[in-house]
Amino acid sequence: MNNNKNVESGELSCKEQAIATVVYDAVQACESDTVALLALLRQLEQLHREIRDGVFQESLPVNRRQLYSLLKDIESEGGWPYIERMRLQRFLANLSQEAPEENSHEVLESDRSGG
Repeated sequence: MNNNKNVESGELSCKEQAIATVVYDAVQACESDTVALLALLRQLEQLHREIRDGVFQESLPVNRRQLYSLLKDIESEGGWPYIERMRLQRFLANLSQEAPEENSHEVLESDRSGG
């Protein structure tokens, strides 16, 4: 039985590596295209949400022994999976590195064109 679990774990590891390879390939294809990278991040977040709210929740432990085993695995294997969203302040930090005159000129131009 233990041998079967190792085989299943190895197959899962290969599938996880294949997924990672596909994602990294997609990242390289989107390099320097912020909109495409944002779309990729949204897709990954959607997949995470679907797995978490679907089959993961359905597979949660039904007794204390299973719950303990899951919690032990979470603790030993790196914690709870989480997709962090970029904070607006970090996002805007790139803009603050530009010259203040440039920023104020761009804002004035966009205000005038906005009507």
